[in-house]
Amino acid sequence: MKLYTYFRSSAAYRVRIALNLKGLPYQMVSIHLTKEGGQQRKPEFRAVNPQMRVPALELSNGEVLTQSLAIIEYLDDIHPEPPLLPADALERAKVRAVAQAVACDIHPLNNLIALQYLKRVLKHEQPEIDAWYHHWVLEGFAAIESMIAPAPYACGAHVTLADVCLIPQVFNARRLKVPLEAFPKIVSVEAACLKLAAFDKARPENQPDAE
Repeated sequence: MKLYTYFRSSAAYRVRIALNLKGLPYQMVSIHLTKEGGQQRKPEFRAVNPQMRVPALELSNGEVLTQSLAIIEYLDDIHPEPPLLPADALERAKVRAVAQAVACDIHPLNNLIALQYLKRVLKHEQPEIDAWYHHWVLEGFAAIESMIAPAPYACGAHVTLADVCLIPQVFNARRLKVPLEAFPKIVSVEAACLKLAAFDKARPENQPDAE
């Protein structure tokens, strides 16, 4: 498999974690999101993913999957061990709720493309953009803090899709200096996950394209 990735992309980070947890080998192709006007905009990558975003996962048969949650659930379907979603329907819904609170609510508002639009098109100053970023992370994390029950992971004794989505968002929050003192449960989950080799190997600073 070939993973089109960027070391600081939290969506690509999620997929790296999932691949590592499943023990699946993959080749990484770096798509730098800011150099050369954004390499994701080049025609050759647009042919891979018309959305011009990472991650994209090219399978051995040439099929290309996009959207991190779709990719991860595909991996969970074809390589069910270890499972990233609980067998119980209610618990599965709870895990997906946490994952989607990150992937559908926090991340889209603070993704690079949104921040660039605020700066380049709407002409906001950097302090205003930082305040925007902090606001949505703090609001989202306040909700997630009440949704999780670390034991030691976000939804119990086993790593799930909730952890796979949450840890990259915490990395981003730390990078942008969002205060996390109000979220001890989230910080506890982060500490537990980062002790695992699959998470550690996926960290942005451990990627070959890290700057």
